[in-house]
Amino acid sequence: MAKIGIISDTHDVLRPQVMEILRTCDATVHAGDFTQEEILDQLRLLGNVYVVKGNNDWMMRSPLQKVLRFEIEGLRFVMAHEKWDVPTDLADADVVIFGHSHQYFQEELDGRLWLNPGSCGRRRFWTELTMAVMYVENGRYYVERIDLEG
Repeated sequence: MAKIGIISDTHDVLRPQVMEILRTCDATVHAGDFTQEEILDQLRLLGNVYVVKGNNDWMMRSPLQKVLRFEIEGLRFVMAHEKWDVPTDLADADVVIFGHSHQYFQEELDGRLWLNPGSCGRRRFWTELTMAVMYVENGRYYVERIDLEG
């Protein structure tokens, strides 16, 4: 079984509580808006990191893709920072991950999971601070929403 930490929109902030959770994961997924290279560097130290470029990542030195397709434990993912950048051809996707809105969203649509882990960085107006942890085994999954302090 794989345990995947899913985050987005950290905006210069990598909270100790988030890092504590990510250290227990087999992989980390970040749906963009790091805004600082140092955040990505810290995540890379964890190993098995999947990332995309967010709309605020224009200063990042690392070449980041706008859309990323990957597979973990037989589960096929498509990820983009902004929902409207998700490709229309999702025939090979079981899970779509996106960010940008800073609002947690989890819904099964057309036989696939659409997941926005929300923001675990800077609080934006009234939004909650959230992330997700996904447990995957043999192409099946369970998602846990995590509400963060802050």
